[in-house]
Amino acid sequence: MSWRSLNVGVVGGGIGGMSVALALRRAGHEVTIYEKSDFAGEVGASVSCAANGTRWLHEWKVDIAKGDPVVLKKLINRDWKTGEPVSVYDLADYEKRWGYVYNMFHRQYMHTMLKDSAMGEGDGLPATLKVNHKCRDIDLENGTITFENGVTAQHDLIVGADGIGSAVRGIIGITPAKRPSDQSCLHTNVKSEDAIRLGLVNYAANDALEYWGGQEGKWDKIVLSPCNGGKLLSYYCFFPRDQGDYSTQAWGAQDRPVEELLNPYPQLDRQVFEHLKIGTEIKPWRLWVHEPYPYLQRGNTCLLGDAGHPMMPHQSQGACMAIEDAAALGILFNKDYFHGDIAQALAVYEEVRLPRVTRVQSAAAKAAYNINERIGELKNLSESNPAKQKLTQSKASLLTRISPRTKSRMLRRFLLLKR
Repeated sequence: MSWRSLNVGVVGGGIGGMSVALALRRAGHEVTIYEKSDFAGEVGASVSCAANGTRWLHEWKVDIAKGDPVVLKKLINRDWKTGEPVSVYDLADYEKRWGYVYNMFHRQYMHTMLKDSAMGEGDGLPATLKVNHKCRDIDLENGTITFENGVTAQHDLIVGADGIGSAVRGIIGITPAKRPSDQSCLHTNVKSEDAIRLGLVNYAANDALEYWGGQEGKWDKIVLSPCNGGKLLSYYCFFPRDQGDYSTQAWGAQDRPVEELLNPYPQLDRQVFEHLKIGTEIKPWRLWVHEPYPYLQRGNTCLLGDAGHPMMPHQSQGACMAIEDAAALGILFNKDYFHGDIAQALAVYEEVRLPRVTRVQSAAAKAAYNINERIGELKNLSESNPAKQKLTQSKASLLTRISPRTKSRMLRRFLLLKR
């Protein structure tokens, strides 16, 4: 079999969907993105993009400046009551060590940046976007997607990038084993100019991810992420679930009153407390702990990002894992490696990605109650050894036509691995 251009359907037009559309477009395929909404309800929160995600933005020739990022220089852990730094993890050598900077984006800006790259000028055919197309079913035999609006579409390859509430996941037979987290979270945004005008600390000047709390065994934690070039401060406020349960509320639900945000923190550092008092868009974040899924693909359909591996937010690796998934598919289906067998390519995708994302899921869950897990994982996130990623016997038979040398090259490129 030889390389052929595929007609690809991507279910979900978020960050993961746009990333895989961009990667597969550049690999020479015709891509259509189906989004259930019209993007009018996009939530304004920060998104972390560490080196393992940023490298692919460069590889795909994304205009990163469009995302108006903050390049992180430090991780600062502050005392819960006084706000004094307990520890500072300096990222001055981060780019030298990992090859790329650590970017913090505003979600809407990052999404627009990726959408423009997927659908604008560049290598390959521009992807097509169809909004208000909610997936109802997929015929896994012939690749036909049926949407709630009655439209059907047939594709050679289907990528389920439809988020934590994925319809595609259930269609390929996965029922999540999950439980509500012991934590709840409220998110809010603070404009730096508003804080400065009131005489509050200018956290934006630090170019840092900053934390209050998060010590081992305690659920209370405040995470501050600057974005929009420092113009916006994105706060994630965690507390025990018995002080407020949002496990049944969707991300982007109705704004909560500011008192609800402040009540769990009577002893919190007054400087950051005053920041929270002027927060806007106070949204509940539904937190569920998902056990790793047994597989990521079936037939000509695969899962990507939160659809295939939802994780707790405490490693800030959700977007990066989706970008890595997209990069893996872009490589597997490019002219160097794809020889026409979709099932074989998706088997390699699952064998490479599933161990990787499972490890990051575990680290994210541990970091919920021990902030040191985050810093430790940051230091070794990219040091996986490809030789340790063994293929299971059931899938290895599908890979017999790929030489060991070629498989090794693919594995190295999938992740930030040292040769």
